Amino acid sequence: MLGAAPISDIIEHSGAFLAPLFGISGTVVDLGSGGGVPGLVIAWMRSDLRVVLVDRRATRTDHLQRLVHRLGRADQVTVLTTDAAALPRLLDGPATAVVARSFGPPDAVLTAAIPILAEGGIVVVSEPPEATVARWTPELLNAHGLARRDQPDTRVAVLDRTSA
Repeated sequence: MLGAAPISDIIEHSGAFLAPLFGISGTVVDLGSGGGVPGLVIAWMRSDLRVVLVDRRATRTDHLQRLVHRLGRADQVTVLTTDAAALPRLLDGPATAVVARSFGPPDAVLTAAIPILAEGGIVVVSEPPEATVARWTPELLNAHGLARRDQPDTRVAVLDRTSA
C-alpha cells in the first residue's frame, strides 16, 4: 500500500506536508489514503487537527481503522470507505486542508478537493520526484479558483483557494 520505498523515507517525505499546514486548524482530508500516508503522520504530529482518511478500497480502510486504534487516535481520526465524489455528503463541513500523496493527475485531485475545501483553505499535493512538465498550469488553477504558493520544498505543491 505504501510502495517500494523504505518506510523511513515515506515518513520523512510526509513531513513535507506539515510545513504548509502551519497555522491551519480544523479538518484535514487525506484523499486516497492507502496505507495512511501522509494522513497518519499529520495526525501524529498535529494532534490539534481532525484528520479524515479516505480510500475507496475496504481492505485499505480496514487496515487504516486498525492502525488508528493501535495509535490511540480514534477520537482524532476518521476513516471513510468511499469514492471522493461522495465526500460533500459525508463530511460534517468543509475541510481547511486537503492532502493527496498518490491520488491521481492534477485535474482529478482538484475535482475531488474543491467540493470539500473551505474558502481560504489549501490543497497540498505530492509532486513526482522527476517532474519535468509543469503540472499546475495557470488555466487549471484558475478554473478551480486556486493559486500556487511559492515555497522552497519541491516535494509538494501548495495551492491556496482564492475563491469559492
